[in-house]
Amino acid sequence: MDNPAERPPPSGGFLATPDGRLRVWLGAALAFLILVWLLRGILLPFVAGMAIAYFLDPVAERLQRMGLSRTWATVVITLSFFLLFVIVLVLLAPIVGDQITAFVQRVPTYIHQLGQRAQPIWRALVGHLSPHDIDRLRNAAGDYAGNIAGWVGGVLGELVGGSLALANLLSLIFITPIVTFYLLRDWHRVTDLVEKWLPRRHEAEIRQLFHEVDMILAGFVRGQALVCLTLACIYGAGLTLVGLDLGLLVGLGAGMLSIVPYLGSITGFVVAVGLAVAQSSDWMLPAEAAVVFVVGNQIEANLLAPRLVGSRVGLHPVWIIFALLAGGALFGFLGLLLAVPSAAVIGVLARFLLARYLASPMYSGDGPEAGN
Repeated sequence: MDNPAERPPPSGGFLATPDGRLRVWLGAALAFLILVWLLRGILLPFVAGMAIAYFLDPVAERLQRMGLSRTWATVVITLSFFLLFVIVLVLLAPIVGDQITAFVQRVPTYIHQLGQRAQPIWRALVGHLSPHDIDRLRNAAGDYAGNIAGWVGGVLGELVGGSLALANLLSLIFITPIVTFYLLRDWHRVTDLVEKWLPRRHEAEIRQLFHEVDMILAGFVRGQALVCLTLACIYGAGLTLVGLDLGLLVGLGAGMLSIVPYLGSITGFVVAVGLAVAQSSDWMLPAEAAVVFVVGNQIEANLLAPRLVGSRVGLHPVWIIFALLAGGALFGFLGLLLAVPSAAVIGVLARFLLARYLASPMYSGDGPEAGN
């Protein structure tokens, strides 16, 4: 009888065995994550260009059906998209500039108002604390002030010398349109090339997974982009109407940051209410600023997200929060941008593997090992 241990390995070498293929895929995934981590400081314009190209691909296909070539469709879309962006930027620049100028001029007034608000609190503390406790409180306040100053200095250092430096910001502005153009023009060429690399035996299954991933990413990228634009208008207009200094800038920033779930609304709420407390002598303006974000959040949760994003991402809120924290900790702002799409792709793969497990003898116990 033939000894299995003496049989020659099947043709194909290392990749012919299931364990070998699994090791190759795991090694490739690990190498990809390491590469992304090493290059995270320069990948932002490429990720932004890929997202914009993915967002505009349906428009390019529609122009192709109207008779334009893919290249001319890409030229028309790219120029129109960035021309619209420049027009909006030019229109908003004077308003934002006036708000920044007014804000800088009123900073001394804000500091004086905050000091006046803190005086009753300080007098109440002095009346209930001993001189020793007051000295300890002053020392602690000095220590915290030093820590805050050090933190602010560190943040400014990151802005000047880190991933948000001027050179990288310029690369985001000038490289993103170039990346968007070439990816949008060659989108189908790239996807066709990837399809040729698929293993023939599992081609149908992989195509189905790609289709599910495409549906999820389309629902998130295109839907969330429209949500961000709508929220930017709501927050910017609302904060400007209630009279908040820098209201338009804070509102637009909060709307744009909403591309990352929860980040825009939380950051905008904290900044807006903080500015309102410094600006106003009563609590009416902070309450109005808070109402703007509460109303915007309700509109997003009950109207915008269900209609524009829907349930196509298919992720539990807790999983989204975990993905955001993990992505931010590993890759910074780039990780925040990629967290939800990556989590959605992982969810598709996890559901596929779970379905295969539930249909396997390992789950049902119907295999040859069941009787052992």
